[in-house]
Amino acid sequence: MNAPRTEWSDRQQIHDAVLRYCRGIDRLDFDLVRSAYHPDAIDHHTGFDGPLDDYIAWVEPKLRARRGGTMHIVGNHLVELLGDTAISETYGTSVHWGEPADSPRANFTSGVRFVDHMAFRDGRWAIAERWAVREWTRSDAGRLIAKEAPGPAGTRDENDPLARLQRRLRGTEAGE
Repeated sequence: MNAPRTEWSDRQQIHDAVLRYCRGIDRLDFDLVRSAYHPDAIDHHTGFDGPLDDYIAWVEPKLRARRGGTMHIVGNHLVELLGDTAISETYGTSVHWGEPADSPRANFTSGVRFVDHMAFRDGRWAIAERWAVREWTRSDAGRLIAKEAPGPAGTRDENDPLARLQRRLRGTEAGE
């Protein structure tokens, strides 16, 4: 049974859509990225401007080819609710690393703002149009160092600690 909509639940669902996008991009889970948007959404990124399907087709090979990763860190998040539409502004930091280690195009950090036109349609809040505003970029080329000791390591596949925990807690481990 669906709970009634409240201002709090609307804000939470909008915030969750922003976070699904970030996790999806960072974990190369493009179904999760797609779930943050409405199917007819438009995206405006540095180097890209167009519909959602074209955005996924543009960004996915770039991220899959990267030997390294990305980490999107969300900060301030403000939502202006306007009935079944909303303006969402999210400040964040987008960290990119890869090879070669001395390449500023593979290793950089950007200050970003996601300016989103959110819409409530088909029983859910999602992005109708996004402007990924890059406020600044800093080169991190040659600045990464190895971990000081063994420990959990992130991967962008089914071996990532998150994916393993999800399988375990959902009861979908092999043999279950």
